[in-house]
Amino acid sequence: MVLILMVIISLPTVIVLVLGMLPTGVAWLIDQTEERFATFCVGGINMCGVFPYVVKLWAVNHTIDAALKMISDVFVLAVMYAAAGFGWLVYLSIPPVISAFLSVIAQRRVASLRSLQRDIVGEWGNSVAGLDGDEILSDLESPDPDGI
Repeated sequence: MVLILMVIISLPTVIVLVLGMLPTGVAWLIDQTEERFATFCVGGINMCGVFPYVVKLWAVNHTIDAALKMISDVFVLAVMYAAAGFGWLVYLSIPPVISAFLSVIAQRRVASLRSLQRDIVGEWGNSVAGLDGDEILSDLESPDPDGI
């Protein structure tokens, strides 16, 4: 209902939006996850590339002819689709960076907890951990196989 109303009232805007947001439609088709992170990432940045031209269309000449001239301009399409490409770049590059960052934080936390555990065992003895003998001390003094 809303789409039909938009087509009737604002066909030039619909033309620019539909052709400019094609990469977002492709992202929506490709992204089968429940959260649709790729769709939102590509769509949001793609909209940033399309929006200035929609505003220009509204401000200057809101006709079908102006919309078709705008869409037929290679530079305009390059900006719109490059913005979508940047969205894909962000979607593909940010998760590994965040994962590495969280891994470093977790490793530092484990090292801190091991240090605290060594201090507690040193102050209270091995019995505080519930095990006998040198089992705890050898575990605390030996380097971790994971490099933590």
